[in-house]
Amino acid sequence: MTQDYIIYIAKEAVYTVLLIAGPLLAGSILVGLAVSIFQATTQIQEQTLTFVPKLIVILIILVLAGPWMLNILADFTINLYETIPRLGI
Repeated sequence: MTQDYIIYIAKEAVYTVLLIAGPLLAGSILVGLAVSIFQATTQIQEQTLTFVPKLIVILIILVLAGPWMLNILADFTINLYETIPRLGI
């Protein structure tokens, strides 16, 4: 196993994590920003006000994009397991 191959595997792993976590984080950030703007304009400083909308949006994104995320993760795992016999360890 060469260093180039290890770097390739690490790069693919980071790319897969970003693909899976990206939509969830983006949705959470957008909702958090909207709630923060609402709190700033109305001067309501309730800490739990941000938690519930973020949770709802994350669950909606998981329901809608869950199969796509699972396919990405399954493809990465299958490719990783298929390369193990060729490593020659």
